[in-house]
Formats: sequence, C-alpha cells, structure tokens
Amino acid sequence: MNKAIYAGTFDPVTLGHLDVVERASRLFDQVLVTVATNSRKKPLFSVEERLDMLRESTATLTNVTCGRFDGLLIDFAVQQGASVLIRGLRGTGEFDYEQQMAHVNRRLNEQVVSIFMMPHEKYAYVNSSIVREVASYGGSVEALVTPEVAVRLREKFKKQ
Repeated sequence: MNKAIYAGTFDPVTLGHLDVVERASRLFDQVLVTVATNSRKKPLFSVEERLDMLRESTATLTNVTCGRFDGLLIDFAVQQGASVLIRGLRGTGEFDYEQQMAHVNRRLNEQVVSIFMMPHEKYAYVNSSIVREVASYGGSVEALVTPEVAVRLREKFKKQ
C-alpha cells in the first residue's frame, strides 16, 4: 500500500488545498491530511476546528483520513508508515523553501519521498491568509472555500 501525507496549517482549508487532496487521492492508496501545529503561527481556528473542516470537506473521499501532528513531519511519516510527503506549490515563490525542506527530509530519511503538487490554476492565487483577510472585512470567500468553511469564517469574524 502506498500511503501519502499532506500536511499543512489549513487555517482554513481552501479549495486549492482540496484540489491537491482530491488529485492525491487518485494517485495513492491512502492519503492522510494532517494539521501541523506550528507554535510560530497564531491560527484563527483551533486544531479541532480545522480538523472538523477538513473532515467535512473530504468526507466523500474514501481513502482520505484527517489527523494532526506535532514535531518533525518526517518522523510522523515514519510513524504512520507513509512513503510520500505531498507538498503543495502555488508558485515559484514557494519553491525555494519547499525544496530546502525536501532536501532536509531526504537527509533525515531517504525512504520517504517528497513530491510537489500544484493546485488547478484557478486556485493558484488562493491561500489561507488571503481567505482570512477577505473574510475579516466581510468580503465573499465563496469562490475560495467550501460553503461550510465560508459559514465558519463568517461566524468567527462576527465574534471578533
């Protein structure tokens, strides 16, 4: 069985993220979408809220599961029996960082391979930061996230 991990902050999950997940689900027997807890970031949504959104958004993909991890992604991949790390790339600006991380991960464990996947070009400009910013000003995010995530964003910003 070939198992892949797609890790990210997913704060919130966007249609670009989901495009990568859907295509990865066609390439791998099992895909684990995992929320990385990053102490350097101040997320809008809690880990549990992000997991709920991911689970709702991937419910129809039978070979996709969602979880969370702390620590090094490469260690988590080994613990989970995954042989592939999926990294999403929207543009060339992200490539240098992701390439460095892929080299470090390969140095730490050559058995786990990093692959880069680009979302459909209609989502190339979409990232969670942009989605949060638009939503914070009451703008429409319906073309950027699922309807359920859009509702959660509206509710979150009403409370603030």
